[in-house]
Amino acid sequence: MLTSFLIYLVATIVILQVMVFATTIYLHRAATHRALTLNPVIAWFFRFSVWLTTGIVPREWVAVHRKHHAHTDENGDPHSPMLEGFLPIQFGNVFYYIKEARNPETIATFAKDIKNDIWDKIAFNYGTAGIVLGSVLLYLLMGWWGVFAGITAGVLYVFVLSSSINGLCHHRGYKNFDNTAGNFRSIALITGGEGLHNNHHGKPRSAKFSVRASEFDPAWPIIRVLEVMRLAKVVPIKA
Repeated sequence: MLTSFLIYLVATIVILQVMVFATTIYLHRAATHRALTLNPVIAWFFRFSVWLTTGIVPREWVAVHRKHHAHTDENGDPHSPMLEGFLPIQFGNVFYYIKEARNPETIATFAKDIKNDIWDKIAFNYGTAGIVLGSVLLYLLMGWWGVFAGITAGVLYVFVLSSSINGLCHHRGYKNFDNTAGNFRSIALITGGEGLHNNHHGKPRSAKFSVRASEFDPAWPIIRVLEVMRLAKVVPIKA
C-alpha cells in the first residue's frame, strides 16, 4: 500500500509538471506572445502533452489570455479579481475561462493567427477526448492509482496553480514594474515561472520571466537547453 501511494505521489508530481511546463513554454510564451519559436516536432510534443493532460484547446487559451492582456484589470478582462472579486477568481477562475473560451467573438478577434491544422481537426480541438485518452493510458500503466494521480494533478492545476496566477497574482505581490499584477517567488517555483506575473505584464514579449538575480524562472533553463540544441529560438525584444 505504501509503495502504491508513493508511486501515486510521484506520478501526480510528474503529470502536474508536464501540465505546467507545456502551458508556460508552449501555450503562453510561444503560441500566445511569440516570445520564442519552437521546432515543429517539439511544438507538436507540447501540443500533444497539453491535449492529453489538460484538454485545453490552444486557440481558445491563446485568445482568452490575449484578451486578458488587452484589457488587464479593466472592463473586458475575462478574469480580473479587481472586477469580479478575489475569491470568485481565486476559487472559480476556470468557470470564467470556460465562459470566455466559448465566445466566438473572442476567438475570432484574438486568435486569428492560430490556424486549424490536420492535428487540430482530428484530435486537438476535442479536449475531452484528450483527457479520456490520458486517463485510459494512466489506467493501463498504473491502474486506478494512475487515474487518481491524473485527477489530483488536474485539480491542483485548475484550482490552485492557474487560479493563483489569475487571482492572487492580480491581488497581491511585489512589483518590479508599474502594472496591476504582482510577483510571488514561491508561486513561480511551482508554476514554471508564471508566478513572476508582474514581470510578465511588464515585458509580455520576453521569453524569460525573471528580471532580478533573486528571482528564478524554472522554465528558462529548459528554454535555454532547447535553444542550445537548436530546437527553439528566443525572439529578441524590439526596442
